[in-house]
Amino acid sequence: MPTIKRFGAIVVRMYADDHAPPHFHIEAPDFEVLVRISDLTVIAGAARPRQIAEVLKWADEQRGALALTWAELNERG
Repeated sequence: MPTIKRFGAIVVRMYADDHAPPHFHIEAPDFEVLVRISDLTVIAGAARPRQIAEVLKWADEQRGALALTWAELNERG
């Protein structure tokens, strides 16, 4: 599972052959959330908004690259 980016103790990751919808994981010692790439909505887990604000700002700027990485890691066939 590639680490895409680090923000101190917070890590952004994607897993190969993961389930839909296309998403990334934000992991920290005290939380883990899954965020849908298309609209940056948290689809699983819980974190306070201020805990993930910096990551979501970065993700908004990198949405195209995140979608491409998802496609590369989750090719079917």
